[in-house]
Amino acid sequence: MPNDLGRQYSLHAQEYEEKAVKVLRSGWYVLGQEVQAFEKEWAAYIGTSDCVGLASGLDALWITFRLLGIGAGDEVIVSANAYIACVMGITINGATPVFVEPDIYDNIDAEQIEAAVTPRTKAILAVHLFGQACDMTKITAIARRHGLRVVEDCAQSHGNHWQGKTVGSIGDVGCFSFYPTKGCGAFGDAGCITTNDPALAEQFRMYRNYGSRVRYQNEVVGANSRLDELQAGLLRVKLKHLPAFDAERRAIAARYDAGLQANKVGLRLPKIRPGADSTWHQYVIHAPGCRDALAEYLKAKGIGTIIHYPIPPHLSKAYAYLGKKPGDYPVAERYAGEVLSLPMYNGMTEQEQTYVIEAINAFEGR
Repeated sequence: MPNDLGRQYSLHAQEYEEKAVKVLRSGWYVLGQEVQAFEKEWAAYIGTSDCVGLASGLDALWITFRLLGIGAGDEVIVSANAYIACVMGITINGATPVFVEPDIYDNIDAEQIEAAVTPRTKAILAVHLFGQACDMTKITAIARRHGLRVVEDCAQSHGNHWQGKTVGSIGDVGCFSFYPTKGCGAFGDAGCITTNDPALAEQFRMYRNYGSRVRYQNEVVGANSRLDELQAGLLRVKLKHLPAFDAERRAIAARYDAGLQANKVGLRLPKIRPGADSTWHQYVIHAPGCRDALAEYLKAKGIGTIIHYPIPPHLSKAYAYLGKKPGDYPVAERYAGEVLSLPMYNGMTEQEQTYVIEAINAFEGR
């Protein structure tokens, strides 16, 4: 399978179970000590003054744009190959996504961003896809020139860096998902934002709790988007082991890099942008002209793969109203027909990695 969550659980099962029992016995399950402790620990890990726990990564995105005052009539620049949830975070507020093609690192091509800026542009959403950092130096420079906000989507990048700074600490707000498959995954849905703006963080804390700071006193029409005590406690356990998890995934990626005979079967292996590192949320290869055949071949050998993502957001039924058509973003559309995520998970054995490598190297069908 492409991601065996049970393996990671088994590595520290006793710690997870002890924490779960402790929280259950506490009698306090929403916005308590575990959430407060996790928020402090995650902020310290990312390198920001504040972290606010939320119910999901999508909530982190749409609430961020809501609190930044971005809505109808406004535009937000985003990569054309991003996951559709990134775009939903923009459009839930009535704003319009403006797509920019990806580069060879599978993230937004910063060289093309400035040409997409219009008088209606209010923000750039930098999606650190697959655990690869965007070029935040160029992105923040463009934002400064045009007076734009920078929001980082770090759902797939828990602990990787750009020029020595942890992603999620560089823009105005960092948005995180803790969906179970993420680097620091919860045991259900969970998310958070990080920021160095304490006043903005306080707005998030109020907004997530029905727009209330004091019980039954509601200052705005807010949302119910609260990280619960059980998930926060389990995330605290995960966070202790996250550096080791990331190191293990880097070792798996290094074995793939060394073992896969890319030229033999016409594959393009993932690249790391100079100035960045990677947490390898996914190990995504490009297989032009043979992706589907390769996926079926590997499936027959008991090797699961995933396509991240088969339909670019601009061609999805959900965004037909934008009026985009095939050919509008040819690079993103080409990537959608090439990308294939290989098995990558904590607890994956060297024998399993070797089996995947040898199977791909023996692939000859197109």
